[in-house]
Amino acid sequence: MEKILDYIKAGKPVNARAELLEMNVVDIATLLEDVDRDDLVILFRILPKDTAAEVFSYLTKVDRAHIIESLTDKEISGIIDKLFMDDTVDFIEEMPANIVKKVLKNTDDDTRKMINSLLSYPDDSAGSIMTTEFVDIKKEMTVMDAIAHIRKTGVDKETIDTLYVIDSNRKLEGIVPIRKILLSDENLLIEDIMDTSFVYIYTLDDQEDVASMFKKYDYFSMPVTDSENRLVGIITIDDILDIIEEENEEDFAKMNALAPSDEEYLDSSVYSLAKQRIMWLLILMISATFTGIIIRQYESVLSSVVILASFIPMLMDTGGNSGSQSSTLIIRGLALGELEIADYPKILWKEFRVSIVVGLVLAFINFLRIYLLERVDFIVSLTVCISLFATVVLAKVVGGMLPLIAKKFKLDPAIMAAPLVTTIVDTFALMVYFSTASLLMGL
Repeated sequence: MEKILDYIKAGKPVNARAELLEMNVVDIATLLEDVDRDDLVILFRILPKDTAAEVFSYLTKVDRAHIIESLTDKEISGIIDKLFMDDTVDFIEEMPANIVKKVLKNTDDDTRKMINSLLSYPDDSAGSIMTTEFVDIKKEMTVMDAIAHIRKTGVDKETIDTLYVIDSNRKLEGIVPIRKILLSDENLLIEDIMDTSFVYIYTLDDQEDVASMFKKYDYFSMPVTDSENRLVGIITIDDILDIIEEENEEDFAKMNALAPSDEEYLDSSVYSLAKQRIMWLLILMISATFTGIIIRQYESVLSSVVILASFIPMLMDTGGNSGSQSSTLIIRGLALGELEIADYPKILWKEFRVSIVVGLVLAFINFLRIYLLERVDFIVSLTVCISLFATVVLAKVVGGMLPLIAKKFKLDPAIMAAPLVTTIVDTFALMVYFSTASLLMGL
């Protein structure tokens, strides 16, 4: 970058452009992220139009907004014309109103109409991530006709790996891989080589379900139809990779009691970061007051056998950790499609058996530590270990069931992760602990 900037300062933009064009467009975008705003615009302007459009689609939201604000109307129009439609829509969705207005002003009527059509689909739906740039053919065509059609119309399409066969009403009738086109006799009809057992997506399907379908069928692209089975777009694997990343980031945030956010950490304000965290912290703080209420109710037990208080942190931590292990495994299974709500009896039975084994091992080792090494009274040691066993069993069963319950009520199972499970299990652990102490010690 220093070499490239030196060329710019020396008035040699041609040399700077030559250096940039030796790089991959993704690497150019990464490089531009590290320069100041003025140099960013200068370097972007010296790129050829096609390369500039590709680089633009890989830049950060902040850099893209700055470039649009700095370019002329003609330059903006040139970029938008070169961008694929799905990239254009993604860009517009994340821009402030003034930038969107400037972009739409510099697009032609057909492009503007298409953008508005794609923006009308619900967020997180298949329609919102599809592209309308694909190659469609008719079944009456010969292979030779199809190849000529691809050469004529496929230049600006996002992909030509798969061709989509439609009728006069744009209803999807079949698909043909480009490989089959190239290897078939040129006089064969498309009708004779097209695949009619294809998989397709509806415009209103959830994008997470779409990602699961791509994983299941190993496709690089899939057609998207409306309610009348008319082909309206396709979704390509690059969009699915973005969706998977977004869903993983969202689940990661929810599993750690954070509100999901599209902003990068360093670009986020202190207020927005606090806003993401405070709601869940308030919920967990208020729910944690139940543990205080339980402790106050059993104050007489604690005052009679003070040593019981020293084992509370160990019980609560072990219970929370046990529940978190189970919930994490179930959330992962649901996310990957390995588990369904209907599997709850199998999950319940398996987690119960696992909890018995884990609980017995932890309780036995803990009893040896407390009774033999720390010389704690036998009844107290027994109370702690019985409570520990019961807490582990309860925690693993609860941790395994909560994500399924969330899924049943159409909530994101990720919210039933470590923070929430720990808070719930802590309450039950104390109830079990003090009830056992009262029973065994006659308090």
